Amino acid sequence: MSPSQASSCCGPADHLLDPELFKALGDPTRTQLLGCLIKCGRACSVSELAACCHVDLSVVSRHLQHLERAGLLEGSKAGRTVSYIVRYQHLASLLRSLAEAISSHQPTDAAACTGPCNCSAPITITVAKKAPAAGTSSARIAPRTTPRTLKARKS
Repeated sequence: MSPSQASSCCGPADHLLDPELFKALGDPTRTQLLGCLIKCGRACSVSELAACCHVDLSVVSRHLQHLERAGLLEGSKAGRTVSYIVRYQHLASLLRSLAEAISSHQPTDAAACTGPCNCSAPITITVAKKAPAAGTSSARIAPRTTPRTLKARKS
């Protein structure tokens, strides 16, 4: 199947590859906060969570709101205290479904691929070497490029 054919058909991966989910998980502070909450196994207040990542309380609060909007956390408010808990079942189900959707499209043998991608052919990569430091005797020489051929890995 070509990329243009793949883009015109709809599969389960299309619905599971939510940009908001990956945006939420794409920030190191948010993943650290989510990891902390997962390991705690209970609802934690914003101030408790701020202690685990050395970021200002208001920034932690915004990160947690982002994770909540992505559907990964559930927030609750008691007076002035806001607490968050991981939506464990939802998160596990979402990641499991995404993994299954990706696996269902995995070719069983890279050599059997007949698409235009030619994934079984060797790949040539040109690597630019660093230019010598200024002031050295070889500083006038332009950086060289060395072609290297890599074999495509079979998964």
